[in-house]
Amino acid sequence: MSSVVTCLGVQFDSQLTFTPHVQSLARRCFYHLRQLRSVRQSLTTDSAKTLVHALIASRLYYCNSVLYQIDITATKTLQSVLHSAARLIMRKRKFDRITLTLRDDLHWLPVPERIVFKLCLIIFKCRHQTVPEYLQELCVPVTASTSRHHLRSAARGNLQVLACRTSTFGSCSYAACAPKLWNSLPSSLRDPTHLFSKAYGRALVTA
Repeated sequence: MSSVVTCLGVQFDSQLTFTPHVQSLARRCFYHLRQLRSVRQSLTTDSAKTLVHALIASRLYYCNSVLYQIDITATKTLQSVLHSAARLIMRKRKFDRITLTLRDDLHWLPVPERIVFKLCLIIFKCRHQTVPEYLQELCVPVTASTSRHHLRSAARGNLQVLACRTSTFGSCSYAACAPKLWNSLPSSLRDPTHLFSKAYGRALVTA
């Protein structure tokens, strides 16, 4: 019996650590980065960006919402791919600082914030009914409960958060984490772009 099952290109291991998936994803991305590095001198910056988005970023962002709260080691592995891709585009050396480049030149979110962005984006689409109905059914506003429609959270447009029996896996499910993340967005904004200032503000302080 196999301990890893592949579904829609994502490798699910028996403990849902997604370690095999992350390792396989990183290998494929670094392979393409090596191929691009060999022809980088012949590419303009815009051409390099296009190729990196097509071959690297598209793989990193595909189904990345399932990676919410994965192990920090796995997160660092994916972040190293993103840093290598940024250095390739901007012709940076291996140990050059890349945080400002990611924020100011490429406008890329770090891996954890990008995952949060994807989850919040799905919620946004649920509220505008542009996703399948089975996802919309998991997006229940607080106002839907007659006993809670008078609460401040209802006025803010918050969503009901699913109660979980297990903290290990239940809290990482879409029905539990996505509404919680949406509720954490500023009420005047409800737009994940604030993740840039949240992520890079912290990164620059610790740099």
